Amino acid sequence: MNDTPGWASPGSSPSDGHEPGKPGPDEPADRPAPEQPAQPGTHPQSPGAQWSKEQPPPAQWSAPTGAQAPGQTPPPPPPGPGWGTPPPGGPSGPHGNWQGGPGPGGYGGWGTPWGGPPPAAKPGVIPLRPLGVGEILDGAVSTMRTYWRTVLGISLTVAVVIEIVVILLQGLFLQDYADTDALGDPSATLDELTEAMGDAMLSSGVLFVISLIGTVAATALLTTVTSRAVLGKPVTTGEAWRDARPQVAKLFGLIFLLLVIAVGVALAGALPGILVTLAGGGGGGAALAVFGSLAGAVVAVWLMIRFSLASPALMLEKQSITKALSRSAKLVRGSWWRVFGIQLLATIIANIVAAIVVIPFTFLAAGLSGDGISGFLDGTGDYGWTFLVVSGIGSVIGSMITFPISAGVTVLLYIDQRIRREALDLELARAAGVQGYGPTSPGTPGS
Repeated sequence: MNDTPGWASPGSSPSDGHEPGKPGPDEPADRPAPEQPAQPGTHPQSPGAQWSKEQPPPAQWSAPTGAQAPGQTPPPPPPGPGWGTPPPGGPSGPHGNWQGGPGPGGYGGWGTPWGGPPPAAKPGVIPLRPLGVGEILDGAVSTMRTYWRTVLGISLTVAVVIEIVVILLQGLFLQDYADTDALGDPSATLDELTEAMGDAMLSSGVLFVISLIGTVAATALLTTVTSRAVLGKPVTTGEAWRDARPQVAKLFGLIFLLLVIAVGVALAGALPGILVTLAGGGGGGAALAVFGSLAGAVVAVWLMIRFSLASPALMLEKQSITKALSRSAKLVRGSWWRVFGIQLLATIIANIVAAIVVIPFTFLAAGLSGDGISGFLDGTGDYGWTFLVVSGIGSVIGSMITFPISAGVTVLLYIDQRIRREALDLELARAAGVQGYGPTSPGTPGS
């Protein structure tokens, strides 16, 4: 019986370079030496006819690498660590990542070890992919560090204007008309405590509103800087102002509407208690007003986080006020706790850094005032113009740090949510001129 064409056992071909029938040093010891030389065409089951003189160790056979005889099917290549070799065209897929299936032992695709997708493009301060909390905070700080002239110039201008307004209000009106001494008097009556609490809330509310206006204004002006920093493109203060100027009026309308919503919700919560108090409810009405105010504050916080991305949406997408609010609500939907946590963390970090600067200036201002530091600590000091000016300088320096961090985090959160929901990273990569993402499109994110 003849051999099957194209089939041969390992080492049987005469083209291996060994003389047929000549025993070699690695011939298996348990096989007797043939009495006659094997000839080509010997049946494959003939003893000794199909063995090469060089044999690998047991259980480690691999296909021979030498030339194959004409008409002989070459044996398959040795198995690699994965599942074959990658496609000759290189990585593929909608984002430039090769989409081969995962192989055993942490390998992916069809061949060489795969350690995961290639790193995302990073033309600017953040990688163009969904961001983690640390990357958002680092992007805000990197923007401030890379474009410090523009960022600090904008922050300084806004902080100085806001602090001048605060000092004038405190020195001319709030200290004279807001009487909060009853809050520290154990013998004060309920009416005195209520009036003092109202004055304190009014004073704090006015200062909060002014600070909020400054924060949102700084966010608006720094939005362009941060969006260009994502693309790795510099921007001057004049360019930032020219880009933000058409939307400034809408921005202040947005601020006013958000304040009306927050105050209206808080008052709606406190209204039942106020009505009970006016009707003679006494302490019960006051307690109801307090609890209602707390409930209203919770609802107001929920709404403010829901609309927290309206400012960058208005500035970058050139939207109207109502559309910016709806865009923010859409982007935050399903991620409220994440947005709230990141915003809260950024606020805590910024305030800690600012306090490191503000507290020494506050003690210095108290020392330069009439009653000194002791009067400041026990609350009996006279906060005159010297105290207000010196402490205001510290507040300006602190605001130069807090404004860029708060603004940067808000803008990067907006960009991150759009990357997660709308694949904005592809548009950003094209705008930055990254190769492999199509033609470059000018403009800032979302514009």
